Amino acid sequence: MISNDNIETERTRICLTIGRIAPDFTAMTTEGPITLSQYRGKWVLFFSHPGDFTPVCTSEFIAFAQLQPEFEKRNVQLLGISIDSNPAHIGWLYDIFQMNGIVMPFPLVADRNAQISALYGMVNPDRIYEQSVRDVFIIDPNQRIRAILTYPGTNGRNMYELLRLIDALQVSATYGVSTPANWMPGDPVIVPVANTLDEAIARGTDSESLDLNCLAWWYCFTDASELTPVKS
Repeated sequence: MISNDNIETERTRICLTIGRIAPDFTAMTTEGPITLSQYRGKWVLFFSHPGDFTPVCTSEFIAFAQLQPEFEKRNVQLLGISIDSNPAHIGWLYDIFQMNGIVMPFPLVADRNAQISALYGMVNPDRIYEQSVRDVFIIDPNQRIRAILTYPGTNGRNMYELLRLIDALQVSATYGVSTPANWMPGDPVIVPVANTLDEAIARGTDSESLDLNCLAWWYCFTDASELTPVKS
């Protein structure tokens, strides 16, 4: 397990990519101490922001809080982090509460020594500013990284796109399918390519009996509601 005492240095840290297990860590947050592994069984949206008391970050946190019920419906735990102290986090979130009455419904990790942020590659690489960038790690219930997104400090994230991506990832994980460009929940999904010649011929000549809409034997769609979950 990763803790403040044994996190690898930035120079020796592993390269985190899609498909790898998200490194565990223990940290203080605005809701008390947490460990990443305590959320096993949930999807986790682990996101960084450049700093407290900043306008773009404030707009993002308000948006996350307002859409918290949508994330909860998808079994998603929101988890924020920045290179600020816990007292600074509390003061900033209290200011947000005073502005609009929103109590932030998820923990914000204090990472004053930047060890967790460095481990996840969230630290600004040019080191001109000692701050984390806007990274998003979407982690599945087995703590495997399913998606990584990075945004510049000047531009806030689109929460609805994050929800859409989570929907797509969950459909893919549940049914073993892919989603096409601009996919939205309820749209047809792409089934895996045929594995045998007989299967390819069947798709090319009689796709309707297979409940498929095939534009080519290797390019077939179906309704996700017709599918059964795959074994994990």
